[in-house]
Formats: sequence, structure tokens, C-alpha cells
Amino acid sequence: MTPLIVALGERRYRIERPWGDLPEGPGRISDVACDAAGNVLVQYRTDPYVDPAAPAIIVLSPEGRRIGAWGAGEVADGHMVSVHPDGRVFVVDRDAHEVIIFSAEGRRLGALGKRHAPGEPFNAPCDIAFARDGSSYVADGYGNSLVHRFAADGTPLGAWGRPGQRGGEFTTPHSVWVLGDGRVLVADRENNRVQVFTPEGVHLLDVRDLHKPMDVHGGPDGSFYVTDQTPRLSQFNREGRLIGRCRPVLNGAHGMWWEPRSGVIYQSEQNPNRLTRLVPI
Repeated sequence: MTPLIVALGERRYRIERPWGDLPEGPGRISDVACDAAGNVLVQYRTDPYVDPAAPAIIVLSPEGRRIGAWGAGEVADGHMVSVHPDGRVFVVDRDAHEVIIFSAEGRRLGALGKRHAPGEPFNAPCDIAFARDGSSYVADGYGNSLVHRFAADGTPLGAWGRPGQRGGEFTTPHSVWVLGDGRVLVADRENNRVQVFTPEGVHLLDVRDLHKPMDVHGGPDGSFYVTDQTPRLSQFNREGRLIGRCRPVLNGAHGMWWEPRSGVIYQSEQNPNRLTRLVPI
């Protein structure tokens, strides 16, 4: 079958789906991330009370071969996953109100937040992202309307946000990303926008013309990608102006990751349950 082709601005991509040696079963593919070697970490959202042996993370080689699986019994409700610049893997365990820190091999190292303790400080968090200095930001979006900031050693540095529709207010901050210049992007899902902040949480601007943005992720030359429920994938430049749009998945990607060495964009779908990738051509 002739492959599907999409474009983002002047760049064209070949659609490959379903991609990767992933297990069949009831688990839903919630998110995807890549490590420095280009290996692909696929976040599975499973019910440990039904299947305690189901892994939370499947690791694929850049060619899609399954090379690892871990996290069984450790994660209650994996929502998003991100890789720290030092190689550690951070899994946002939404229903346990905790961000679990794993080694690259899947050994638990610690956590942000107190497990099974809503409000200390998380209440069903969504996503985590990292600045170049190693500090982190957590989008705390289901029970709270907050973005938390932590130093590189995990020391809390405060939080900002409250329910609402104005600048600095949120209705489900579902995803977060930190650009190379330190600005913080927050996918404010039910407000149909991405808000842009200084590292300290001062509101700078809104990027709109989005329908329930699910994930935001940095791209080349200071640009960033947003996947929404239209469904579509949009690329914006560093000033928030649209570069291009495409429709690479059927019903919207819950998560995504741009792998800078290859330029491949990974999209995690839940309906249908699969991993899609956009390969530059």
C-alpha cells in the first residue's frame, strides 16, 4: 500500500502505523518518549488490580524491536512519561498523585510528591518537563489547576495557577514543556490554548486556534508541536505563529515526542491503540 504523506510547513513526513513490537492486551498506549540513544519508551496505562504483572513501560530500539519492559507493580495509573537530560525516567502516576523517578533500566530511585496523598502537593497530576538546568515543572491538571516548579535536586520552588480562563488560570493543564530559552509551555486543554510563561510563572501570551490540546513538545529551531483533538498536529515557531498543520492520526494523539537526531515525531494513540511515527522524507 502506498504510504500516507503529511506536511508541516516545508517538511514532509511518511506515516508509519502501527509501529513497533508492542504487546496486545487491555493496556492503553498513553504516552511516548525517547532517550539519548534514540530508544523509544512507550507508556502503557494498565490496571494493576486486574493485571499486576503488566509492565508500565515498554522499551523499543530505534528500529522498533522490543528490548525491555519494566514498571510492573510500581505504577498505578501511568499518564505521561518524560526522560530527564541525565537519563532518568519520570513517570507521572496520575491516580497515585506521584511522579515516580526511575533509572534508565527501570529501578525506582525516588519520587516527587507523596504517594496516595492527594494535595501533597499533587492532585491527579498530568505531565512533567525539564529545563536545561535540570529543574522540572509538573502540570497538576485533574484535581488541581496548578503548575509546580522544582529545583534539580527536587526542592519545591513554588507553584502558580488557579481555576479559570484568564492568563495564568487553567482548566486542565494537561501537558507541559520547557523551551531552550526557559519559557514554559502549558497545554491548557479545556481552555483550548497553550499558555506561555516565564520560568517563574509570569504569563506572556496565549497560543490559540487549538481544540483541546493534549500534548506540547519542543521542536527544531525553537519551534514547538501541539497535538489536539481536532484531531491534528500543529507546529508553531518560537513566537507562537503557525508553521504548518497535518492530520497524522485518526482520532487524536494523547502523547508525542520529537527525536532530534532523526527528526522522527512519535504519536501515541489510544483509539485505535497504537504507536504512529512521522518519518522525514
